[in-house]
Amino acid sequence: MRTTKVSALPSALDDDTVRSRLAGRRPAVFLDYDGVLTPIVDRPEEAVLSEPMRATVRALAERHPVCIITGRDRAVVQHLMGVDDLAVAGSHGFDIWTPQHGSISSDRIDAHAELIATVTERLREAVGTLPGVQVEPKRASVAVHYRLAVREDARRVGEAVQQLLEQFGDELALTPGKMVYELKPNIDWHKGKAVLHLIEVLGLDGDDVVPLYLGDDITDEDAFRALQEHGNGIGIFVGHPDDPEVADRDTAAQFLLHSVDDVQRFLTELAR
Repeated sequence: MRTTKVSALPSALDDDTVRSRLAGRRPAVFLDYDGVLTPIVDRPEEAVLSEPMRATVRALAERHPVCIITGRDRAVVQHLMGVDDLAVAGSHGFDIWTPQHGSISSDRIDAHAELIATVTERLREAVGTLPGVQVEPKRASVAVHYRLAVREDARRVGEAVQQLLEQFGDELALTPGKMVYELKPNIDWHKGKAVLHLIEVLGLDGDDVVPLYLGDDITDEDAFRALQEHGNGIGIFVGHPDDPEVADRDTAAQFLLHSVDDVQRFLTELAR
């Protein structure tokens, strides 16, 4: 698996390689939500898609397949986007829905509903009342955000999460994120497998299609790796190389976009 430092990635806007690989082919665009289509915000519910970005995504979807791959709950991201006719893989790929097929993951979710309900309730009891801490239940996982918490309360959140991981053992897995812990069933499924599944289900596995994935977080590395294995895909990391949190990170992405504004410029070019 090829990796490089984020700071060493060429720009997806300025490098002609992306254009040349798309020549004579059609892109299938897979997009993370937070940090890609919207900036990272202090409160998750405030990450509403801007009207210009919404128009850009709609214009792109009129020409090419567009899928949203997010850690968010599927229904929540559809509400925040104001768009409900695109394929969405929510909860890191556990909850997949397409306009053509409806839900294609209900069995996987239903099998672990009781576990997630129990873990959600334990988190609420342990840290749900702490100032600046938000427990976010999802269909297939539960997230606890601590971006607005003081250091001591953030530490308590980490301890509560660790206790749950120890208590439930092999049943539960942790997905790290930006000032958030996410607990989900410990099964071999992630954003990368969701992307490959959608490529197959939507008939996007032909030689005339180039899958592109845009993401900004650790969980998106599964998708970047999956597209490397696919052989025909392109991974694009969204983040600024001057950001100390990401500049020295190893990534399986091949190109870079600095910001949400750059994402909009890139998607606008694809829609032409």
